[in-house]
Amino acid sequence: MYSLNVPVPGRVKQLAASLHPRLAAFDRVREDHTLVCKRLGDPDPGEVAAVQGRARRALAGTAPFAARVDGIGVFEEPAAGPAPVVYLAVESPGLRAAHERLCAAFEPAEGIEGPDYVPHVTLARGGSVADARALAGTDLDAVEWTVERLVFWDDRHGGAAGHVRLPA
Repeated sequence: MYSLNVPVPGRVKQLAASLHPRLAAFDRVREDHTLVCKRLGDPDPGEVAAVQGRARRALAGTAPFAARVDGIGVFEEPAAGPAPVVYLAVESPGLRAAHERLCAAFEPAEGIEGPDYVPHVTLARGGSVADARALAGTDLDAVEWTVERLVFWDDRHGGAAGHVRLPA
């Protein structure tokens, strides 16, 4: 999958790491923390530059925006993969606006994008819903940051494949 992601700052990664002992009850614990802005499909290698260009045009005029992690959420019945999913909830009107602009240029992934988009950083999945709900009640110190760039991510090659600086 090829996507456009928000870089997760060190403070969010530290917050996730501090929760690690409480995630032991889950089947899969995420070690790499990501925040997807928009999935961009599976372009062939020769199409990547065109996909990046389309995304940049869709984001033209987008200014840096604020983001905030302020709690833990649960997808009890996720659109795909093992349930439940425990995540850090992200509040960001600017991220939602960027996502909407990208959805106008790229088909939204059914059930997880467009009106169903929930900005989040996955912590763990699989396990009991009761454990997930208990974790969701955890009080957190909020982490706020300014998003000044987005990163093209290519799962096939396991890494960054370019970026968009904001303002775009």
